[in-house]
Amino acid sequence: MGARADSTALVNKEKKCFVEGTFDVDGKKEIIEFLEQNDLETNDELIIRREINTNGKSRAFVNDTPVTLSQLSGLSSLLVDLHKQFDALELGDTGFQREVLDALADHAVLINHYREAFRKWHSTKKEWEQLKEQKLKFEKELDYNQFQFSELEEAGFRESELEELDAELKLLNDSEGIKSALSKTYYELKETETPIVQRLKILINQLQVYTSHPQLPALINRLESVQIELQDIAEETDRVNNHISHDPAKIEQMNERLSLGYKLLKKHGAKTTNELLQIQMQLEDKLQRIFDIDDKLRQTQEQTAEFHGKAKQIAATISGARIKQIKPLEQRVNSLLAQVGMPNAILKIRLQNNLDELNFFGADVIDFLFDANKTGQFLPLRRIASGGELSRLMLCIKSLVAQSIDLPTLIFDEVDTGISGEAARQVGIIIKGLSARRQVICITHQPQIAGKADAHFFVYKEIENTTVKTNLRLLTLEERITAVAKMLSGEKPTAASIQNAKEMVMN
Repeated sequence: MGARADSTALVNKEKKCFVEGTFDVDGKKEIIEFLEQNDLETNDELIIRREINTNGKSRAFVNDTPVTLSQLSGLSSLLVDLHKQFDALELGDTGFQREVLDALADHAVLINHYREAFRKWHSTKKEWEQLKEQKLKFEKELDYNQFQFSELEEAGFRESELEELDAELKLLNDSEGIKSALSKTYYELKETETPIVQRLKILINQLQVYTSHPQLPALINRLESVQIELQDIAEETDRVNNHISHDPAKIEQMNERLSLGYKLLKKHGAKTTNELLQIQMQLEDKLQRIFDIDDKLRQTQEQTAEFHGKAKQIAATISGARIKQIKPLEQRVNSLLAQVGMPNAILKIRLQNNLDELNFFGADVIDFLFDANKTGQFLPLRRIASGGELSRLMLCIKSLVAQSIDLPTLIFDEVDTGISGEAARQVGIIIKGLSARRQVICITHQPQIAGKADAHFFVYKEIENTTVKTNLRLLTLEERITAVAKMLSGEKPTAASIQNAKEMVMN
């Protein structure tokens, strides 16, 4: 069942213990879904194995795949319902009480429709509340965001403007020195009393007189090339110089523009003009969302009201169906309580409906109230009923809803404690009825109950090599009659008890 392992359960502390169970899960939709959700192999036959090591550590396997204790516990709860005397406390749980009424009402499809409407209502309501909080927050920041956006919009920067301005300003700040250097270069090349270009021309003319020398023509050609290149350089220098202007007013204007840009970069924690423009777009988006949020709020509020109205309508139908089941359930349970030895016990079901406070299960608060001795004082089960009373009450209720709820294998562990005679016989009849629809394993000391079983397993102890061992054995028909007779009259049954036992088993 997924409980923690205890090494004290090991008889032989030197050997590993294996416990294995095999279950037929053909047609069990919930179990197949669980296996698929947990990536476990799905077959009609399900094998669960638990290994307990000598150090107390354990491992669990489902169809030979290792699983956690949490997974094992979740799966086993779908396979086995262990019903012990003090495990009937589930009956005091409002969730189980609601499931009982819903099972009898047989409106699972309606509940699914309700939960879908409830989820949509809950989701849109949450969205609506978030939008209201968002609007409040936006309104608080509106003036500040509007000021920041207006400041950036008024600045009107274009992409990469500050970086381009910075580069251009450096060039403008150097323009005076550049013009002076260019002018001096042009002057030396073309405008001095003896410009370099003119002096080269003179040198070329002097050498041309002696072209008869074999090496001079080549030198003259080289000098002519240099003269042409210097002439071209002089003209290019003059052209560049004419295009460079030193404009103090423009420099001042650019400095002011850069100063504004650097101030805004620092204010917004940005490093580039493009980052600043991105911030401007984000501020614009925030302002736009403030203008758009009212429409979104109105639309979401209408959806919330629509889904809430639909959920309320379905919840009212569900409440009506539950209410219809209360009287018949009370009558049938109270009748069964009398049969199982509780003639003075009365179950009363209280349903309080509040359509203004919907929850995932509807609009009802359900309480099973109990009066064990016809005192007229009905109190919630969890506060008043004893373990034995709860156990028999749970048995009565489970027998009524067994057809409606897909109960797993039911294990009843001595639920008949404190009863005998006719009451025990009636408990046996109820359990027998349950077994027609569900697998039932019942541990009992009552012959009236044991006699109704389809199969009778006898639990006994024996000494083997000074060790006490507990064994389990399926009894034959003759052995069953003897075992039931021993329950009736003791270790040495009389002829009358054997005859009585035979009637119990055969009938």
